[in-house]
Amino acid sequence: MPPTNDPLTSAPRGLFLQELVRILFLLLAGAIYAIALKYFVLPSKVVLTGTEGISAALSYYFESESLFLILYLSFQTLFILFAFFAVSRAFAIRTLIVVLTVVGLLSVLPQLNIADPEPENERIILVIFGGLLAGVAKALAFRSRGSTGDEDIPGAYFATKYLKPVGHIAIFAAIVSTSFGLLLDFLKTGQLESALNTLMYTCIYIFVSAETLNNLYRKFKLTVLTIITRKKEEVKTRIAELLPHRTFTDTAASGGRSNLDYRMMQTIMTHEELPEVKDVLNSIEEVGFYYHQDIEGVSGGYFIRPIS
Repeated sequence: MPPTNDPLTSAPRGLFLQELVRILFLLLAGAIYAIALKYFVLPSKVVLTGTEGISAALSYYFESESLFLILYLSFQTLFILFAFFAVSRAFAIRTLIVVLTVVGLLSVLPQLNIADPEPENERIILVIFGGLLAGVAKALAFRSRGSTGDEDIPGAYFATKYLKPVGHIAIFAAIVSTSFGLLLDFLKTGQLESALNTLMYTCIYIFVSAETLNNLYRKFKLTVLTIITRKKEEVKTRIAELLPHRTFTDTAASGGRSNLDYRMMQTIMTHEELPEVKDVLNSIEEVGFYYHQDIEGVSGGYFIRPIS
């Protein structure tokens, strides 16, 4: 029999493959995050953000890696329950996949001395590279509509509610966890210098991981797209088909040299949506030209599709 293109049978298959690819990326995100923790972050003794930081600080104090796993899994369970009820069931399940991958790999990955974590040696390299890997893992999980758990879950919630980059919440979560970690460090060593040294390396880690996340996952960064064209109707139709939730302004314009009549169309969209719109514009013959620029201060009523 010849193959059929019945949308009733092809659509579910396409959705299944899409979800399968998403799960593979979630597993990859969990693997990268576990590697970052196992070989770079925890050996360098920096304080992580949020409840991960509290778990890490207690494991440093009692010198027990198993304690970190127990506390980490306990805290993540509470956050996933919050995600289930406050964000979405699908988002919570995808986050659970990442968290279980992290816990499983942390339990079985062998010990490797990649670099000397002492401050006078390669501790700064461990901190920076660990922050990069952690930021990549978080961005990969978010792009797959999940998260690595912990502060990423309220980060997803508040980013959707207040249109803030997801990495911003890590800065606030770090205040509590870092203060707690530094207190334990001081109680353990009795040396203020040791606590301040840990603070410096922790700040570097938080900055690197948060900036990596915000630069790789740009869902909540907005840009205004300006299109100068004589094909208003075609541009309008194509953009409306691609982004039915977006609108735009349309004003008359004229060429400064040619005196020809043009239309200047402007719309605000996320960096996540921008590549698709540019592909559509490039497919329209003699569309004119367009440019875009990042903006801030958009009112709270602006719609962004939820992460979940």
